[in-house]
Amino acid sequence: MTAEATTERVLRMLALLQRRSSWTAAELAAELAVTDRSVRRDVERLRALGYPVYATAGVGGGYRLGAGTRLPPLLLDDEEAIATAVSLRMASGGTVAGAGEAALRALAKLDQVMPSRLRAEVRAVHGATETLVGPGVEIDAELLVTLARACRDAVRVRFRYAGRDGGERERTVEPVRMVTTGRRWYLMARDVDRDDWRTFRLDRMREVVATAWRFRTKEHPDPVAYVQRSVTGAPYRYLARVRLHARPDQVRELVPPQVGRVEDDRDGWCVLVVGGENLDWLAAHVARLGFDAEVLEPPELREAAARLARRLAAMAETG
Repeated sequence: MTAEATTERVLRMLALLQRRSSWTAAELAAELAVTDRSVRRDVERLRALGYPVYATAGVGGGYRLGAGTRLPPLLLDDEEAIATAVSLRMASGGTVAGAGEAALRALAKLDQVMPSRLRAEVRAVHGATETLVGPGVEIDAELLVTLARACRDAVRVRFRYAGRDGGERERTVEPVRMVTTGRRWYLMARDVDRDDWRTFRLDRMREVVATAWRFRTKEHPDPVAYVQRSVTGAPYRYLARVRLHARPDQVRELVPPQVGRVEDDRDGWCVLVVGGENLDWLAAHVARLGFDAEVLEPPELREAAARLARRLAAMAETG
């Protein structure tokens, strides 16, 4: 057998080990159309190249690919390569500080080894795509790692937090999950001092430190639903509830989750919960959705809607 054929077979074995967590020697031999002895030799070749291939005990034996001290090159099929390239391009304009540059470096490396036919498809996707979402607030990658580890290990976190009034206070929390809306990052955690669940914006955190104090994970609200309620309601002067003659999925297509919350209702209606600093803006926002609407609260929103109607009527009569 030629050296090229051996190399190709070793790469095929690596691809198989990356695809599934564990393989028996017999399964690998059948996939590669070789003997068990050839499988053992190829495993040794991979180990010599720095890939941590571990043998598992048991009838027939088995192998799995472990996490090594350095990142080995990935073997991707056509669909995986295209998906990775597109994702990296999107990540290059993301909200994690430094991640954009890292994504572009990774994309450049992938572009060097990608076949020309796949490179053309990826560029076609980029050429036909525009991004509508505006820029978000950048978050330091080290902060994300610190909070992610604290969530995983169930340890308390201490930090200084800037309120809406600009003042800072020290907080100690028991973190559960981070939630991103695409533009901002939030942490759902139990505030130890207040003994209550809270939502914290990561861009308002300062001097974040993971302590050695472990906590027992308690039953908690759904992180996504909780953060959405906090984002759409708590920060605003007015919180409106409006019944809309539309299916919930129709409204969700028009209202991003960080802007409003949509609740199921009866007889083809749903309820939109949305916050704002200005009632006139809220009235215009609801009106532009294009559905029949009924204001549930606050009553002042009906007055704002009446003012908007008079202005629109006056505009229609001019000229």
